Amino acid sequence: MAKYDLKLKARELRRQGTSVKKIAEELKVSKSSVSLWARDIILNTKQLEALKNSMLKGAEIGRFKSALVQKKKRLKIIEDSKKAGIKALSGLNKREFLLTGLALYWGEGSKKSNEFSFYNSDPEMIKFFVLWLQRCFNVKIPDLKCSIGINEIHFNREAIVKEYWSRILGINLNQFTKTSFKRARNKKVYENFNDHYGTLRIRVRKSIHLYMKIIGLIEGLKYNMSG
Repeated sequence: MAKYDLKLKARELRRQGTSVKKIAEELKVSKSSVSLWARDIILNTKQLEALKNSMLKGAEIGRFKSALVQKKKRLKIIEDSKKAGIKALSGLNKREFLLTGLALYWGEGSKKSNEFSFYNSDPEMIKFFVLWLQRCFNVKIPDLKCSIGINEIHFNREAIVKEYWSRILGINLNQFTKTSFKRARNKKVYENFNDHYGTLRIRVRKSIHLYMKIIGLIEGLKYNMSG
């Protein structure tokens, strides 16, 4: 079994509550390797108790319980930060919304081809950007064209990937152009293999005037920075 296959199996067993020692014995690898591969996986209380009952050393139980407490603290900090962020930025006005989208295009959009296009793999960012086009420039969904760039190891998932982006954005499948498959450097399969949907490129039909307008507005941002 290849090393990355062993890692995936070790993580799967660890999530099920199996001890590091037993995983190492089953996969015939060192305990240090298992600990490294699964160090970010925190067992729940029930799993910890099961390990304790199976004569696991008290020191290891204590370490896991401490990690679980720390994880809960981190999750609370993250949740509190999200709530604070939502409260702080609720009710963006049209100008603020426009400026946010311009900054996104400045960072992720095409600026050399005289064609409006935007690339990203984050579905939330893509949804925001499409909403920005609708609200700020009156772009209609049927005016959008999409294409996907993805590793060739996902060739057999092309239909699934297209359906995913179609559902996320409410765009018809006939608005997707040919998928660009990137040559794979290796055949390694990752844990999130079935949750990977590549990078989406969004274009707008007959968008030269839109492109020029947006580039001009970005120049406005640059001017204000220099001022």
